Amino acid sequence: MAGPYSGNSPRDPQVVIESAEFIVSGSKLVDLNHSGINRVAEQIDKQIRSGLYSPHTWSEQPLHHLPPWPLDEHTDIFSPESPARPTIDWIFLVSLLNFSFWSALPSGERFAIEWLPPRSLDGNARWEGYWALPAALNRALENGIPITDPKFYASQRDCPDNLIEKVFHPAPGCLETIPLLEERIRVMRQAGAVLVEKYNGSFAGILAEWRREHGPKATAGVLVAKVVKTLEVFRDENTYKDRQVFFWKRAQILVAETWAAFYPPPDAIVPHPIFPLGVTELTMFADYRVPQILHHLGTIDYSPALVSMLVNGENLPNGSEAEMSIRAAGILAVEAIKNRIFDIRLHKPATNGLDSEVCSVLIDFFLWDLAKRVESTEGEEGSAKNPSLSPIHRTRSIWY
Repeated sequence: MAGPYSGNSPRDPQVVIESAEFIVSGSKLVDLNHSGINRVAEQIDKQIRSGLYSPHTWSEQPLHHLPPWPLDEHTDIFSPESPARPTIDWIFLVSLLNFSFWSALPSGERFAIEWLPPRSLDGNARWEGYWALPAALNRALENGIPITDPKFYASQRDCPDNLIEKVFHPAPGCLETIPLLEERIRVMRQAGAVLVEKYNGSFAGILAEWRREHGPKATAGVLVAKVVKTLEVFRDENTYKDRQVFFWKRAQILVAETWAAFYPPPDAIVPHPIFPLGVTELTMFADYRVPQILHHLGTIDYSPALVSMLVNGENLPNGSEAEMSIRAAGILAVEAIKNRIFDIRLHKPATNGLDSEVCSVLIDFFLWDLAKRVESTEGEEGSAKNPSLSPIHRTRSIWY
């Protein structure tokens, strides 16, 4: 868990960038590769310009819970009666539990969930890694278990531990259960209790208070800071060389996925119903998967000592210099890619109206999806065909 909290919350995710700069400047384990950054920026820019990747890509994933559209403009989207409430609650729980799905076991033996989504395009019913999480929650909802309702999972009487364990019951053939089950139950209880006690039993209550407090200045960055201040289990912070540093991975992804889920369809000429100002303040979500693909693409350089740690499968404790260096380098690499895309578009503006959507969130989504495609072809730990794909860094924590 994070250390003692002073209550003096930073105001926005700019502190994440400042923290990353401080860590990378003091680390001998990582560095940015600017030629690689420029090359990758050009590739991602082409994907966005062509329309092959956009904020709508999130809604195309068959496991994601989608809000009803169009939304009734006369209905308060944050009210208990809003038809958007189930989606808000679903996104909150997914973001709350979005940590530590990596496995040293091969596909077929690692933790997986069997569930066939109604929107499936390929008939796939077995989900591993992160995808096992939404599959498990959707399966529970289909079976009449209101697992995404904070009032339900905050209650040990209505939702005992053994029921949560049942929700994550693995598919046949798995040799492991979901990692950190006890910690997942704990964060569900803690966050659920706060939402029930102070926010009418839903993350929608936090959204409503954020909007009331800040009005037209209710930015995504301010919301991230509010989430971190309100809910200790999102307080992804540590100490590096006697200085407090901030990562805020799950708090930022909570806000980003809310933005993506409610992003208006292409044919809807309306502002975003929750984030009309966008999410440009947010950074990359510092996990174990995106830094892996950033290194693979040549945007981050690792020292021989760090590569040796990864190849040998060493455990990198949360808060260790190696672990924080990798996360910090990922944050700065994505910021550099974003800024390079801005430079490209200054000289060659986009013609499809997507300039404003070039943000670290969209770049992170793109890189994460790319990493999963590379993983599916090369294997979890890389392969002889592609030795440049270094393994992910192995850190077990609730933060990512």
